[in-house]
Amino acid sequence: MRKALSTWAKWVDTNVNREKSLVVFRGYSTSHFRYFPQLLERLKRSISIDLILCFLEAGGSGTPAGNYRKDAHPSIYRKQSLTDEERRDPEKYQDCSHWCLPGVPDSWNELLYAQLLIKQHQML
Repeated sequence: MRKALSTWAKWVDTNVNREKSLVVFRGYSTSHFRYFPQLLERLKRSISIDLILCFLEAGGSGTPAGNYRKDAHPSIYRKQSLTDEERRDPEKYQDCSHWCLPGVPDSWNELLYAQLLIKQHQML
């Protein structure tokens, strides 16, 4: 993961004109990667990720928003009791696309859309 993100960050620095393009980083839940804080610091130094970093630096985190969805990670981590079938094979019932992605996808889409509107207005 570290090598992949470092390679990506270098490519963005070299190939993306930040005057004309908006770079947004959307990864998995930090619980999946023990080195995520160091990677985030590296990314903050190497590229501009205005939307996400402002949200995170303001104390925002999309993860709690996803935790309260009824369909979020229906597995051993949810508050409701598991059925007998789910207890026998919990991996079959997990939905990592809602729990492990950083926040509810619709919220991230709204934040991205707002950022695109701001950038468009600045260019006028």
